[in-house]
Amino acid sequence: MKQTTEHHASTTALPIYVHRVAERRRASPSDSWGALQRASQIPVPDVPMDLCVRITGRAPHELSRTSLSVIDLLLTGDLLRLRSEEVADAVHISPTTLRRRLRADGIHYQSILDQVRRHRCTLMLEKRWLPGKCVAWELGYAEVNSFYRAFRRWTGHNYSDLKQLYV
Repeated sequence: MKQTTEHHASTTALPIYVHRVAERRRASPSDSWGALQRASQIPVPDVPMDLCVRITGRAPHELSRTSLSVIDLLLTGDLLRLRSEEVADAVHISPTTLRRRLRADGIHYQSILDQVRRHRCTLMLEKRWLPGKCVAWELGYAEVNSFYRAFRRWTGHNYSDLKQLYV
């Protein structure tokens, strides 16, 4: 028994379960090449020179695009939510490939994260003093005491000593 819908009946007499699917246009090799060319023209992330030198000991032009992308993502992203898996996903590679490419540049994700936190902390505190819990939250620390230990490691001083400079 053939059932047809009203709009199919007027154009063709096909059963409801038989319908035509629009043909997909296959990508030709020249389209694929064009996509690769467009991807290679994406600008390299602009990362501060002093931060690159502090992290790797090398200038930005000596680092891979992956390393620069990771640094840029951490500089601009929400450090509370960015973990290595999310960063790898944002760069469109697997976490294992991310680790391998960073290792090829002689760096590790945790060292990049630590230096980016230090850099962002410096930028935040250049303007005004903020309570430690606000800075810790902004830098992605789960606990304030972890931030205090990191601050002491970076500067050699306690965070409470910094308040005396601002007051």
